[in-house]
Order: sequence, then C-alpha cells, then structure tokens
Amino acid sequence: MFRYYLFLFMGFSLLLNAQDKFTISGYIKDQKNGEALIGANILKKGTSIGVSANEYGFYSLTLPKGKHTIVATLIGYKIIEFEVNLEKNISKNIELLEDSKQLDEVVITGEAEDKNVKSMEMGVAKLDIKQIKKIPALFGEVDVIRSIQLLPGVSTVGEGATGFNVRGGNIDQNLILLDEAPVYNSSHLFGFFSVFNPDAVKDVKLIKGGIPSQYGGRVSSILDIRMKEGNSKKLSGAGGIGTIFSRFSLEGPIKKDKASFIIAGRRSYIDALIKPFVSSTNALKTADFYFYDLTAKLNWRINDKNTVFASSYFGRDVFGSSAFKFNWGNATGTVRWNHVFNNKIFMNLTAFYSNYDYSLEFNMPALNQSFKWRSNIENYSIKPDFSWYLNNRNTIRFGFQALSYAFLPYDATGQTQAGNSISFVATKRYGLESSVYISNEQKLLPRLTLEYGLRVSLFNFIGPGKAYNFRDTTANTEKAASDTLIYNKLANIKQYINPEPRFSLNYIINQYSSIKASYNRMAQYLQLISNTAASTPLDVYTIATNNLKPLIADQGSVGYFRNFKDNMFETSVEVFYKYLQNQLDYIDNANLFINPTVEGQLLQGLGRAYGSEFFIKKTKGRINGWVSYTLSHTERLVNGISNNQWFVSRYNRTHVLNIVTNIDITKNWSISLNFVYLSGTPSTFPNTRIDVQGYYIPYNTTGMRNNYQIPSYNRLDLGATYNFKNNDKHKFKQSLVFSVYNVYNRRNAYSVYFKTTLNTNGTLTPQAEKFSVIGSVVPAITYNFNF
Repeated sequence: MFRYYLFLFMGFSLLLNAQDKFTISGYIKDQKNGEALIGANILKKGTSIGVSANEYGFYSLTLPKGKHTIVATLIGYKIIEFEVNLEKNISKNIELLEDSKQLDEVVITGEAEDKNVKSMEMGVAKLDIKQIKKIPALFGEVDVIRSIQLLPGVSTVGEGATGFNVRGGNIDQNLILLDEAPVYNSSHLFGFFSVFNPDAVKDVKLIKGGIPSQYGGRVSSILDIRMKEGNSKKLSGAGGIGTIFSRFSLEGPIKKDKASFIIAGRRSYIDALIKPFVSSTNALKTADFYFYDLTAKLNWRINDKNTVFASSYFGRDVFGSSAFKFNWGNATGTVRWNHVFNNKIFMNLTAFYSNYDYSLEFNMPALNQSFKWRSNIENYSIKPDFSWYLNNRNTIRFGFQALSYAFLPYDATGQTQAGNSISFVATKRYGLESSVYISNEQKLLPRLTLEYGLRVSLFNFIGPGKAYNFRDTTANTEKAASDTLIYNKLANIKQYINPEPRFSLNYIINQYSSIKASYNRMAQYLQLISNTAASTPLDVYTIATNNLKPLIADQGSVGYFRNFKDNMFETSVEVFYKYLQNQLDYIDNANLFINPTVEGQLLQGLGRAYGSEFFIKKTKGRINGWVSYTLSHTERLVNGISNNQWFVSRYNRTHVLNIVTNIDITKNWSISLNFVYLSGTPSTFPNTRIDVQGYYIPYNTTGMRNNYQIPSYNRLDLGATYNFKNNDKHKFKQSLVFSVYNVYNRRNAYSVYFKTTLNTNGTLTPQAEKFSVIGSVVPAITYNFNF
C-alpha cells in the first residue's frame, strides 16, 4: 500500500515538472549564534514562488534555468537579497541578522508575516520563546505549559492540575515531544511549573487540527518542543534567580561553526529557605520538597550533507519526610542524524528513549509498618523521516516509525504490624506500535494548495505476560475474570491495524485572507487510567489489549483567516467537530490501583466535541498581544452510565476567554498583563440526602453524571520588566521581572465538596464547601541575566 501511494504521488506531481529546472538548497541560520531558523521564507523576488525552511533550517527551491533574485525573510531579521545563475544545482547556506529596529517593537517572531493566511497550517499555534518570557506567570517564572493554556481551544481543569486539555480532550490525548521524545508528565510541583527550562527551548508548536501524517499516537493535539542547538559562534550563558527556584544555562562552540553544546539546569530551594526558620520539632525541618531538572544537547556538523544531534533531559520531584516519601520524574534521550542525499531529498533519522517513573513510600516505625509502591513506563523508538522537494508545487514527506512500550503498573511491597511481608507485583505489559506514512503538499492552482496523506498504524499487544478474559455482565458492573492466559516473550496477544487518512486545503481569497479546511483520523493505543478530573503523578497508563480497543478520533475543521494593516493584525475563526470511539471510562466506585483485573472495571464508549475558536493577534508595535475566545461543548455516551444518555465530560468548559497584552513603555521598561475567564467544569452533585440516625448522606437520585457546574474561574495577572542599561563592550544583560499573580485576590473553586456541620443546638446542617488551590495574591520578583 505504501509503495502504491508513493508512486501515485510521484506520477501525479511529475506532470507539472516538464521543463528544465535547477535547485538551490541549503540551511538558513541565525548569523549571531548559528541556530537553525525554522520557518524562514526563501522566495524568488517579485513572485509568490518560494518555500519555508523545515524544522532543521533546511530549504530547497527549484526554479527555471537562468538568473534569479532570491529573497530570504523572517520577522525580527533583516531581509537579504542575492543573485543566482541557475545553470546547475547550487548549494548555499544563508545567515540572517537580527534587525534591532524590528526587535524594539516586534514581540511575536519566528515566522513569515503572512504565514497565518498562506500556510497550510490550521489549528496550529506557535509561540516564540521571547514571547513566552513576556507573559506574567505564577511566582514570576517563565512557563511553557501555562503559556499555551492562553491559546484558543486549550484549557485546564484548574490551578495545580498537571497537563492541559485541548478541544475537550483528556490530558493523555496530547502528545508532548521534547526533541521528538515523548514526555509523560509535563509538570513539576504538582502542576505549578512545567518541566521545560525556557533557557533551553527554541521553538514551541501546538497542533490541534489538520495534523500532518508524520505525527500519530494521540488524538487531540501535538505539542512539539524543540531545544536550542547551542551557540556555534561564541560562548554565552543565561540564568535567573527567582522566588522559588534558580536556573542557569551555558552554550557555546566546541569547534566554531562545526560543533556546539548547550547545558541548562534548574533547582527549586523553597525547602532550604524554610528549614533555618523552623524548630527542630517541626516536621518541615526534615522534610524534602524540591524539584530539579537538567537539559543538555550536542550537535556536530560533519559536512554540508551530514549533521548529528544528541539531546537529553532528566528531571525529578521529591516530596516527603521520614514517614512519607513521594518522588517522580522523566528521563529522555534523543539521537538524530540529518542527511542531505541531494538538493531535493532531506532525511532525518531519530532514535529516542523515554522513561517516566514514580514511587510512593510510607514508614511507621512505631507500628512496625511500611509500604512502598513504584511504577514506570518506558519507550524505545526509531523513526526515519524523508522530505522530497520534488518541485515548487510538490513537497512529499514519507517515513516510518517503530515504537515499543513497556509498562509496570505497580510493584508494591509492605510490612504488617506483625512483621509479615506482603507483595503485590503486576505483570509487565508490552506493546509494539509500527506505522508508515506519506503525504504531499501540492499547489494545484496559484490560490489553491492541498495536503493529502495517509498514515497506517499497526499495534501488537505482545508477551511475555498475562491476558485476562472476562464474563459479560450488567452494564456499569464489574466483570469477573473467566480465565487467565500466559504468553511467552514476543507472542502476539492482540493486534490492531488502523488507516489514518489526513487532508487539508488552503484557498487564498486575496493577499490578506484565506479559507482553510482539514480532516484527520488519529489512533491512540495508550490511555490514562484515572477517575479524577486532574491528573496526578500517581496515574497509571494502559495500552490497548485484548479487552481494551484503541481510541479512534475523527476531526474536521473549517476556518477563515484574515490579516489587517499590512499583516499587523492576524485574525482567525475556526469551527471544529471531533468524534471519538472507544473512549475510556469507569464503573461507579471503581478500584483502579493495585488491581490486576482492573480491565473488568473499565468501560469504553463514544465521545464528541465541537465548537468555535476566535483569535485576534497584534504582532507589531509597542503594544502587542492577543485575544482568544473559545465556545465549545464536549460530552460522552457510555453504556450503563448516566442512564445511557449523553453526559457532559468532566473537561468541558463552555466559555474560555484569554487576553494577553505586552506594552513596551521605554527601551528599559515594559509591562504585561493577562486576563483569564473559564466557565466552571462539570461535577456530579447530590440532589437529595438520606438521614441515617441524624447523619446526612448525600445522594443522587437521577443517576446522571456531571449534573452540576462549579463556579466559573477568572484571574488577572500583571507583570513588569526592567532591563538594565547595557554596556555593549561587556555584552552582559540584566533584567528584573516583577509579577503579581491573581491581582484581585479571587478564590477560584478547584472543586466543591459537601460536609455536615454540628450546630450548637445539636442539629446537623449540610453545606457545600469550595476548595481553592490558590486563594490569594502571589507577588514575585526574578532577576535574569545573559551574556
């Protein structure tokens, strides 16, 4: 099938390539530090014929034989022009220099001015790290995850919640990639900070719809985070000292213009600050509560055709004392090889490793009791990806990926008061996901461009291990295991195959506006087992098995994109509809942990999400920022739940409004603010009570899930940055960042619970209580520097 589609694309495209043409190709980089410039435009002057640099800065432009004027552009950089005489294929590397005049007034950089209108991308948001650093944040710390929560279609269930939700999806439906390696827990400190060090991040791209065929494995979104490659020109560094943690990064050439490195680290120290001020009897004196992470990357440009990259991340959270210990963390490693076969064919070969693990421990020496639990998930993968720049009208991308899964749901040991040892060890589970894909971006007409492709994924649930069969029973009731089967290593237990077609189009109405549409089918062979609204580090994943089918999602979207005032303002309206099959849910009162037959308590049903996203962004001038508004609805239908009727998903937020503003007052001072409003999330509340000997027991007589909505969430944050006057001779830059989180001191409800209060007259009064994670103003100051 793969060969058939490849030949089909080739034949369809070659019809448009009949005359003598030659190609100019190479890399486009930042003149100052040698970093690849993703998305830079290379065009023939006076025409719309051009290409954009790929994720590694590579470009390939094919033109008729003869003399041409080539223009290279990127917002925030000076435009360069040069003449070429294409009598043969030419290799030329390009370096762009930052434009200080533009940088004084432009915050949103890193893309072409009219990309919003002319590119194939829809449902895509790209944030430049310079822009992210302008947004006021909790405790004044720059945060990638919190920044993307300000984009249309993105929300969270509340403060302190790990991850994010995209177009009504669960957090496990987002594929978070750090240099192409998956990150399973994206947060430090129970969701208050992300695991990504901003000093090591170059590019952040969120894809919500029209997902290209090279991506797969999740049904809601792709968050593709690319690390810096390291300054190949000179030694430089950056860092900061904040209220909660400090950070430092160092980058520079190993061999100028040939090899470079970057290393960045962070460590929180709130525990170290508190301990000197508490008594020796206070539990905080011996408690640990901190996090740290280390990010590193090397790259070596062997020659014009070969470049090798190696990057890694290691981070950990530690929380607890001698009686209670809890820690979790991610580790990733990626090796990539870029190879240019010729002027038209570019390859990136990626191999990565990813591990997420956690442990929980209780010790009670006085009672001679203890308990320890650990769990982890590991991935190994290899993925060759090819880009074939056939001509100016056709860019073909194809490749394949093999991805292995290894799960340890739980390994629990303990000691009873009598001194007896107990052990609960789950059987490890293994899976192998293989996929092959191909796509073509084809410019059919001057105003009409299509991108069509196919991804075919194959998943095998394999041994060694156990597989359970369950008896049928009444809906919303635990199924009893009928038998247990034992499988040897690599034995195929269950296999699933899913074709995943992708299609997008862009019709350009005029210079400033276009209409876009897309459809994609995604298959997900991994789901999170959690019946709480917010993910926690203790959550357990499960792969598709003989009892659990893979999650399938079909999503279609249509959008209108319009720029105003010479691309100063970018606006868009997108409408989407997403339909899901085999959505994971749970019977009432399910026991999800340390349960070898947990599949007997899991249910699968349907889901749907639909809505509209409105986006206005100002990209130039001293005042810039954006306003986003999302109107959406997401619900589920599961046999046996909520009287077999559609019910609102726990992640539903009908209205989401975000306002982000940055104002450059002077060269030294700038201020920023963001305002957030979100409708309350649904929750299941009782509608009556049962009186048992004077005690009230809440009870829901309707049987409907998520029948009420907690109060709405709104918050205002302010920030101000002072840049010290720079001595150009020393090149040492300093700044102070002042921020106030939750300016008007609102106690936003994270959840609502019920309790019974004993009155002075002996009677009991039931009442609802609002729980807030952050219920006060949070001021902060951070000192930043770079050299």
